[in-house]
Amino acid sequence: MKTDAERHNSKISNANLEMKIRNLGNFVIDVLNTNESPYFDIPIRTLSNVEFDKENLKIVMKDKKSRRNFLNIAHTRKFTQTLSAAAVIYKELLQTEKTTSLRDLFYMLKRTIPDTKINLVDEQIESDNAVEDLELLLDDLRENLHVNAKKKGSVAGNVVIKDGDDIIAWNKMGSGGWAVPSNVENIEFKGVDAKFVLFMEKDAVWNRLNEDKFWKKNNCIIIESGGQTTRGVRRILQRLNKEFSLPIYVLVDFDPWGIYIYSVIKYGSIGLSHLSDMLSTPKCKFLGLNGNDIEKYGLKKHLIKLKDVDIQRLEEMKNYVWFKDKNDWKEQFDIMKKFNAKAEIEALSARGISFITEKYLPEKIANKEFLD
Repeated sequence: MKTDAERHNSKISNANLEMKIRNLGNFVIDVLNTNESPYFDIPIRTLSNVEFDKENLKIVMKDKKSRRNFLNIAHTRKFTQTLSAAAVIYKELLQTEKTTSLRDLFYMLKRTIPDTKINLVDEQIESDNAVEDLELLLDDLRENLHVNAKKKGSVAGNVVIKDGDDIIAWNKMGSGGWAVPSNVENIEFKGVDAKFVLFMEKDAVWNRLNEDKFWKKNNCIIIESGGQTTRGVRRILQRLNKEFSLPIYVLVDFDPWGIYIYSVIKYGSIGLSHLSDMLSTPKCKFLGLNGNDIEKYGLKKHLIKLKDVDIQRLEEMKNYVWFKDKNDWKEQFDIMKKFNAKAEIEALSARGISFITEKYLPEKIANKEFLD
């Protein structure tokens, strides 16, 4: 059961959000009463409206906004979707203190507008975008609106947390580890005994480290995201770094997509630049794979030729302001371009199934062979 304090804080948070949504609705009504078209001014979530904060090492949103006008036929649909999402969240989630998934919310909004043959939403991307609009309009997290994404990611280590009513030990979760939820804001750390955190993009690599008890032998926390990092994983990484001063090391493929995952963890992302304060971890380090590992560990015969889409992404990455002025990263991009190939972490298995846990990772961490 929730404590009285937890229930009290939850009610305060819900009440604040309910007030924000009511204010949003009242603004629309007030504009309508003037016989004008209601509108929303929504910050633009594109590269043109972000900048790199060199002092704090994070991507931040600038103040350029787009006006979404109800009576503009190009805006009407999105305006209605955003307002409808606000209504559903207000009535069905905040007032009932229930949570739902992005997929459930899509079906809650998927209906035909009365006296028309037009659906309010046809695809989930439309309802997802409406929720992102509300994050910006209400200046709050999607998770605080009681809307969560799919669980993705596993973690193991000498950590004890309180998750709702449950006390959970990350070192007693078996072969699957603890599944990282979308919302980790209310996770309470009861005990953390670790020297560092090792993030990896792939669950297969995490499974190897977990089976070999790498986290136990090296007194660390291992966490994976099964590809691009979720908000829950990024928030957990930031909290472990900020609250416990744990170094964060990133292990990804030597390709443009792996390096992008590292970039998102470290600096934040363009699409979520408004949440960089909560999701970026500027002090994290890139552990590997890197281009020098290919020579050192004899991985040349295991390289995979870059596709056109990989080359295009590589050129984009090279021009990101947070990479292009760093000689170490210029060298890595040049190596990838020279080989015209990428290398997967699993290529290390050619040296032995546990080579990564017994030699590669311990040596690189001990020698502090990181990129920043």
